[in-house]
Amino acid sequence: MTGTPREDELTPEERALLLRTARQAISDQLQGCRVTPAEPTGARLAALAGAFVSLHAAGDLRGCIGTFVGRRPLVQTVQEMAVSAAFRDPRFPPLAADELAGLELEISVLSPLRQISDVSEIEVGRHGLYITRGLRAGVLLPQVATEFGWDREEFLAHTCMKAGLPPEAWREGGTRIELFEAQVFGERQEQE
Repeated sequence: MTGTPREDELTPEERALLLRTARQAISDQLQGCRVTPAEPTGARLAALAGAFVSLHAAGDLRGCIGTFVGRRPLVQTVQEMAVSAAFRDPRFPPLAADELAGLELEISVLSPLRQISDVSEIEVGRHGLYITRGLRAGVLLPQVATEFGWDREEFLAHTCMKAGLPPEAWREGGTRIELFEAQVFGERQEQE
């Protein structure tokens, strides 16, 4: 980000602490230890905020779980999402101990959801999408559209498909489109 930091923007030290805490929670779970809820240090880590934790192995997604609703301090939400991404993402088998060393963690701390009335409000690369219709829901983080080079309509179509809806469902009535922003950081970026 450029310019003046936002009040809720995490410092480099807070980002590093969240990444260490997420990795330690996964390690504790692999060793059969109880994951002790981390005590927040500072207002931003104590804030109730949604977060996603993504795991990558050799550049490929290895797990990603998150929540939009912060029901406990951010640092504890990150712990919970890290363990869920490692062991409860239904797309992947549970993480094995020999995978931990090669794993790269990425955390996305989310702003509150905001429903939109016009898709022109979506800024690719800045906003993530949450699309719902009936019992179906799909979410894609802001960095996904950038990573794949999608434009706005492709981003909408892929989010619909993630929800199990037809790609054009975003154009139809009854489909709710919400956006959010995220502070995204990972072990690779923090080491550079």
